[in-house]
Amino acid sequence: MNLCARLPLAALLLAVTSAAPAFAQEARSSHFAENGSEIIHHRLNDQGHASYLAAPTVGSTSALSSRSKLTNHGGQVITTPTAYVIWYGNWANASGSDTASGQQIVTDFFHAIGGSPYFKMNATYTGSGITGNVTYGGSYTVTGYPQGASLSDAAIQTVVSNAITGGHLPNDATGIYFVLTSSDVTASSGFCTQYCGWHSWGTINGSNHRFSFVGNAARCLTSCAAQSVGPNGNAGVDGMVSVIAHELEEATTDPDGVTWYARTGYENGDDCAWTFGTSTLGSNGAYSNVTLGSRNYLIQRNVKFVGSNQYCQMQ
Repeated sequence: MNLCARLPLAALLLAVTSAAPAFAQEARSSHFAENGSEIIHHRLNDQGHASYLAAPTVGSTSALSSRSKLTNHGGQVITTPTAYVIWYGNWANASGSDTASGQQIVTDFFHAIGGSPYFKMNATYTGSGITGNVTYGGSYTVTGYPQGASLSDAAIQTVVSNAITGGHLPNDATGIYFVLTSSDVTASSGFCTQYCGWHSWGTINGSNHRFSFVGNAARCLTSCAAQSVGPNGNAGVDGMVSVIAHELEEATTDPDGVTWYARTGYENGDDCAWTFGTSTLGSNGAYSNVTLGSRNYLIQRNVKFVGSNQYCQMQ
């Protein structure tokens, strides 16, 4: 999407109307970019404040209602996505959340998520061809703050575009490009006040690409994390991983906003957001609910198809 070309109001309203998928918009947390492409939000924590002592919300074990069930509206999926990371801001701090060890928590997640029982739940979506596998395609670190420390939607797409057109990351039609910002960077359209992350799509280098923004939850733990400590000792980045998992699932099953979603407008991650099933309290006071590779994580549940029913589960 050409985020630099600003349309007159009447043209913008027409673009928004024509671009919107055919479902009730009142339930879907999203906004529209300048050319009408939808940016789909990961909503804020609506289960209460992050607390050192409070256990994460378990969530219902009942089957989803007919209104909440996902159906396939005929769009594309990404059968085997490749995840790319773009590190933006200052991730070179010696302590705190924005550190090399914090980055490693994310990298280890991407290396381990593909083929896990958790992500293979997406392969239960009938006829989709989703394999449940994910490839980690590598990362690129943006030097300095070329788009500033308060990123507009257009600036975030520019970050992705520059990484691809500059040859830092491949031009990959199966790619999902994650812009992950340090805690001193915000997104002006509503990070920490309207959402914790989002995914969208648009034209980059002449073809359609899918990308996501996720900010460091250390900026607003009570809004974008389920607990004020993390299973890997970094509350901000551990909180980010849960949002990343959510966006990875949604960008796989509904990459262009016209594939798997419910009558409510929710995608798979939305139906299960901020619920975690059974979690275990670790020795450092943090809860976790899944082991991926050598690490424990606390990540939100996802929709699994079981016969004619759908449930929020972890595997």
